[in-house]
Amino acid sequence: MEVKKPHSKKYDAVVIGSGSNGIAAAIHLQQQGLSTVIYEKSSVPGGATKTAEITLPGFKHDIGSTVLPMAYSSPFFQQLPLEKYGLEWIYPEIPFSQTLENGKAVACYKSIEKTAAQLGKDRDGYIDFMKPLVENWSDIGEDVLGPLGVPAHPIKFLKFGLKAFPSAKFLTNSLFKEEEAKALFYGAAAHSTLPLTNLFSSSFGVVLGLMAHLNGWPFPKQGAGKLIEALLDYYKDMGGELVLNAPVKKASELPGSKIQIYDLTPRQLLQIDDLDLSSSYRKRLENYKYGAGVFKIDWALDGPIPFTSDKCRRSGTIHIGFSPEEMEKSEQLTAEGKISEQPYVLLVQPSVFDKTRAPEGKHTAWAYCHVPNGSEEDCTRIIENQIEKAAPGFKKLILAKSTMNTRELEVFNPNLVGGDINGGRQDITQLFTRPVAKISPYKTSNVNVYLCSSSTPPGGGVHGMGGYNAAKQAIKDHFS
Repeated sequence: MEVKKPHSKKYDAVVIGSGSNGIAAAIHLQQQGLSTVIYEKSSVPGGATKTAEITLPGFKHDIGSTVLPMAYSSPFFQQLPLEKYGLEWIYPEIPFSQTLENGKAVACYKSIEKTAAQLGKDRDGYIDFMKPLVENWSDIGEDVLGPLGVPAHPIKFLKFGLKAFPSAKFLTNSLFKEEEAKALFYGAAAHSTLPLTNLFSSSFGVVLGLMAHLNGWPFPKQGAGKLIEALLDYYKDMGGELVLNAPVKKASELPGSKIQIYDLTPRQLLQIDDLDLSSSYRKRLENYKYGAGVFKIDWALDGPIPFTSDKCRRSGTIHIGFSPEEMEKSEQLTAEGKISEQPYVLLVQPSVFDKTRAPEGKHTAWAYCHVPNGSEEDCTRIIENQIEKAAPGFKKLILAKSTMNTRELEVFNPNLVGGDINGGRQDITQLFTRPVAKISPYKTSNVNVYLCSSSTPPGGGVHGMGGYNAAKQAIKDHFS
């Protein structure tokens, strides 16, 4: 990718970090006719959204994000002509499925009715729960993925909030009678990395479930890195500039600009010298809490994963946990600083649907389990045992593997502090007040410095909305 190296040139805005939020911020500013440049410390842009051959030649692995329902449904990214810049989306037949005991599984299809048809006594309850969410998303999506404020459609937004606020356990017990529906919702809610008994743990299950029914859980053909390539190609066509291999240690080393926007979590921001932040703001950032980490494995495989359930074989994403109780225990132990011997495992098998990911007849897959923040324990055995239970014969297909514990994930991308892929704990204390409680969480104590990372609303995920929201705030403050 072309790298431009500005020297004495001045800009309206300098963006530090080329994750999806940093790029989104730069794009929105550039769209308003402002001059911008992105500074990235790595030789490859994209933050945690990168694709590389890390096991064997010809096997393309998404080192961080793979399945991008939030990117596809992002109110900001949907406005961009990314398909014109080579982005193609792959739609797995089944967005995600959830393993159960005895080789069974329950699937989340794009169709609400088809999903509900598997759920026995909970059929009507599931339809009544999900249908209004999907129907109202176009009216509430930007407010859900933005900072706290007065929503455009208060009643619809309130109905969403009443479903997202409780714990996943309370919500499922209130709505559903049987294990299938409870397990299906638990598997999506566990993306929160919170105990499933915590307030707001239901929010991930609500949003990810409605995303599946709205647009499926698609991912970019040839790898998640293709999203970053398309975004940057569009950005550069508008005159935006990118500087790689450019770590920022001092704010004064950056080109002159009216504002700076940082796609960094609080810990990285505090490490930058001469940023002129107040001592009280610094203290509040120091108190920011990070969430659970993950232990991740990428595999090169000799064939498709032989799941006992046909539903799992036809799913892009599989949540592995054989009962609601098992998943609940796994997430609770993680919060207590322990690791379950039967962990909740999130697995993705992109090559089943995208033949560009591996040599003919071969496959790629990855999985992770949640671990305490900063844990360096090797979870290969317990993850592979959970997969083997759902897919007997899986281990015999492994040609090569690459593992990353929380420390190695943070080396790969310093924003993944302690292996936290959500940019900070997303509980009731930080979901809407990240990184600190302010009317605009994107503003810092320095009127010319903004934050736009996953440590700002709406939090983790590849959606660009943190960057878009921060850019909107900066435009209002400085360029209106």
